[in-house]
Amino acid sequence: MASNIPSTHRALVLDTIEDGFHVKTVPTPQVGLGNVIVHITASGIISYHREVYNGGRHYKFPKPIVGGISAIGRVAALGPDSTALHVGQLVLVDCVIHSRDNPDDLFLTAIHEGATPGSRKLIADVWRDGTWAEYAKVPLENCFALDEERLCGTLGYTVPELLYMCYLLVPYGGLRDIRVEPGETIVIVPATGGFGGAGVMTAVAMGARVIAAGRNEKELARIKEVVRKGFPNGCVETVKLTGDEMVDAQAMGAWGPLDAVLDLSPPQAMNEHYVQSGVHALRRNGRVSLMGWMKNVIVPTFIGKNITLKGKLMYEREDILNFIKMMERGLFPRGKDFVDLKTFKMEDWKEALDVGAEHTGVAKFVVFTP
Repeated sequence: MASNIPSTHRALVLDTIEDGFHVKTVPTPQVGLGNVIVHITASGIISYHREVYNGGRHYKFPKPIVGGISAIGRVAALGPDSTALHVGQLVLVDCVIHSRDNPDDLFLTAIHEGATPGSRKLIADVWRDGTWAEYAKVPLENCFALDEERLCGTLGYTVPELLYMCYLLVPYGGLRDIRVEPGETIVIVPATGGFGGAGVMTAVAMGARVIAAGRNEKELARIKEVVRKGFPNGCVETVKLTGDEMVDAQAMGAWGPLDAVLDLSPPQAMNEHYVQSGVHALRRNGRVSLMGWMKNVIVPTFIGKNITLKGKLMYEREDILNFIKMMERGLFPRGKDFVDLKTFKMEDWKEALDVGAEHTGVAKFVVFTP
């Protein structure tokens, strides 16, 4: 099953780190068993994409490569083993690719080759290219149907706005993994970055009381304003971190013992102590989700308080399906109360990556619209 697909299309290709990206005309991939050809409508740009592709993060991936991350588009062609999707359908394309016979072999589309020989084989030989292109070949299981009538019609989201899901999904994976419940109190730290801010929005949408902790007072104030406007019944408090472990612990616990802590630390913060502060403020049987780059979170009371510590990379397939239901039920704000969006064409890739690095924080997002 296929629509009229051109033999060639335009893609943003990185041949070498030194030369940067170039918009090239390349052969359009062919559909086959287990894959889908998607006509891309919007493809995400995350805050550290510039560091990935200029060599700043030293991530390993094969080259040449089409850049990218998660995307939304329309099904252009389906392999014969597809039974649920149809041509023309709006789908979310997820960026986490797993081996079908060993799910431990996984990598992030066009960002990192993963940590196993199997993941390196998959990105090099099978699923190399990302979604910064007019068309992309993606695994069938990475395509998630979206109720376009409900999301874009009734609720009024645009397709690029909907793609902010790719930020929100990451903390959602950690929140579900430690079973955060409505009414519970959770510290999200640091809350002032892209994923931390997304975590605040997601936890509030799930019915939790959120303690947003960070050092940027201006961004903390903006978080409160975003929640006030977008979630009239939401509850968020803020804590300005001092760097003193026990002072910050006392501040985090000012509203009573915490039920949970969600860590989304960037690599440059791995030696900070704010997660330990959160652990000090946890109630007995509290939970911690580590999704960032934190080196040491153990405190003397860890065992005595029966604290549960779980690491989490991204999210599971079931999390994506549940999150899409949250969106379709209208649990998030709409329009600019949902996301302040900036869009770019592929030709403007350098400006787009620069803006992506700066236009970050709660309810901010940058996309390509090929």
